[in-house]
Amino acid sequence: MRIYCRVLVLAVCLGVFLLLYFLGGSAGDEPLLLKQVVVVKQEKLNSSPSPSALGRDVAGVKFAANKPALKPRKQERAIRKVAKAKSKQQNNVGRPAAKRGRVEGGMHLAVVACGNRLDETLTMVKSAILFSLKKITFHIFAEDPLAPQFEERLKQWPRSVAAKFQYTIYPITFSVGDAEEWKKLFKPCAAQRLFLPVILKDVDSLLYVDTDVLFLRPMDDIWSFFKAFNSSQLAAMAPEHEVPKIGWYSRFARHPFYGVTGVNSGVMLMNLTRIRSTLFKNSMIPSGLSWEDLLHPLYQKYKNHITWGDQDLLNIIFHYNLECLYIFPCQWNYRPDHCMYGSNCKGAEEEGVSILHGNRGVYHDDKQPAFKVVYDAIRDFPFEDNMFQSLFYPIQTKFLDTVNTLCGRIPQVFLKQIEKTMRTVFEKKVIRHARPRK
Repeated sequence: MRIYCRVLVLAVCLGVFLLLYFLGGSAGDEPLLLKQVVVVKQEKLNSSPSPSALGRDVAGVKFAANKPALKPRKQERAIRKVAKAKSKQQNNVGRPAAKRGRVEGGMHLAVVACGNRLDETLTMVKSAILFSLKKITFHIFAEDPLAPQFEERLKQWPRSVAAKFQYTIYPITFSVGDAEEWKKLFKPCAAQRLFLPVILKDVDSLLYVDTDVLFLRPMDDIWSFFKAFNSSQLAAMAPEHEVPKIGWYSRFARHPFYGVTGVNSGVMLMNLTRIRSTLFKNSMIPSGLSWEDLLHPLYQKYKNHITWGDQDLLNIIFHYNLECLYIFPCQWNYRPDHCMYGSNCKGAEEEGVSILHGNRGVYHDDKQPAFKVVYDAIRDFPFEDNMFQSLFYPIQTKFLDTVNTLCGRIPQVFLKQIEKTMRTVFEKKVIRHARPRK
């Protein structure tokens, strides 16, 4: 019995001793572990005190002291937001903001302005921006007095409008021949367009237009004609006339011209890359000449026989290179000639005018009031106003005063495409944005 009691007492004492040992060891180890973690983390913080490292270290201390725990949802959202912003910032590295004159992909439009063409050119640019869908890069060639005026006027446009385009202003330059002689060829500086492939070496393709052109539908639509080119075509224009009996070239030209009625160069698509790499057939040498080498000899040969300057030279070039030119319909270069002798552009009657070309100065006199109505409305339209109320309805109303003229008697030709384009713009900007999110 005594032996049994002694064994029992020894067992109880051993148990109490072991219990105290484990309890004491656990209580002493945890603060030691936490202290070691804090020391290690503090050393890391002292060596690299970045905000991101600090966040990770604090989380590590909490993990060691309180066992694994889920982060609060707000903190997770904040971390994700910061990570997303950081990722976006990293993706923009190496992509500087677009600067004036930077050549990018997309649509390019070139225009040449001299003399009193400032307002007319700005109205053309305005029409292109109002209706087009994609961003446009404008290449504006202007004589020295006009350049600062373009800068000043374009900077006055609203930011929302400025975001839709970029531009570069170039001086008037001619790489071959007498510059003064080129300047005086037909209208002031108009021959500059012949040198676009030489000057804009980093641009692949562009649309050239005269200053008296107005877009009544997106520039994107005429730009799509590039996709219709075959492997040999490198430029596109509309016929000078639809009826040979009353066409100028077919009746009066003293030089070769394209096709039956010639072509009008006021609206011209140009694949500059192909133009620069092509040897053009001509009447001077059998081996062919590059575009730049061809221009001056061609001018010297025909300068006493051409009336319309650079347009005549283009007609001569494509007379000998028929396979290089794509012809688009007359509604893409609609001029007074298409209605002042009676309506002779069937495409415009069916689809409406796509690009209005107010040559003969009709925007600035009363000879063709139908053209002037459209020009005045676009020029005076306040940016960001409602297009139907401030642009379409004024045009529609003022057309009532032109019905006694040959061009004004067919208002649907002028109005059809404008109305269609405005509806498209309205649907894109308003209706799509108003749709509930799924």
